[in-house]
Amino acid sequence: MAIAALEFMGYFLGIFGMFGTLVATLLPYWATSAHIGANIVTAVVNMKGLWMECVYQSTGAFQCETYNGILGLTADLQAARAMMVISLIFSVMALAVSTIGMQCTVCMDGSSVKSKVAGVGGSLFLLAGLLSLIPVSWKTHEVVQTFYTNNMPPSLKFEIGDCLYVGLASSLMSMLGGGLLSASCCDDLDGGRGTRRQYPYPDRTGIGMSRGATHSMPYHPPILQSAANHNVANKSQTLNSQTSTSTHSAMLAPAHDASKSTRQNTAAGYDVTGYV
Repeated sequence: MAIAALEFMGYFLGIFGMFGTLVATLLPYWATSAHIGANIVTAVVNMKGLWMECVYQSTGAFQCETYNGILGLTADLQAARAMMVISLIFSVMALAVSTIGMQCTVCMDGSSVKSKVAGVGGSLFLLAGLLSLIPVSWKTHEVVQTFYTNNMPPSLKFEIGDCLYVGLASSLMSMLGGGLLSASCCDDLDGGRGTRRQYPYPDRTGIGMSRGATHSMPYHPPILQSAANHNVANKSQTLNSQTSTSTHSAMLAPAHDASKSTRQNTAAGYDVTGYV
């Protein structure tokens, strides 16, 4: 039951991590303009993301412009795009595989491979979290390094955006959920021998026995079992009584013969003595 709860928790952590990664990938809040030094005018806020640059004005106007072309982008931005998209693909695959391998689902119920499928889903979540963690950490390091550069003008310095925090938390949740799902492989103690795991849920196949079980025992109703036990007990009592009767007869027979011979000797002695 504890393994099923861990799988359930890991599954929902993976879902939250996937949605957080999606939000961090699409929104442009990876880096925001820093208002330091002479750049203290807060009427305009510049923001940069993976797909666009946006400008927010104090009047309420919000304008965004997507990056024109792909080959003209820097190598780190292209790599960050690719890693975040691949992370989302792996998260979707992990959700599909984990749904099949979890103990609370009816898919592949009774199969010894079910826990291994859940472990594969957990591994995909771990890989997705690692892929999203790399560009987030990379961009955070770049923003911090640029901010503390002395010869950089204040107007070109940026601070850490909200998407970097969301991406970091999402990657950690995906990795934690993947680790919890992978723990279900430790519960498969008899999986290598082809026996069925003991699930905490009732059998939904309607057969009563697992298809992969190697040993089967006949089922006897409780009434028939009690009647059979009663017959066996009666037979045992009959045999014990017969044995005790034969033993008692065998013990009385020598004593009866001895008393008979004693009476014969006494009678014989009386006769002899009487004649003398």
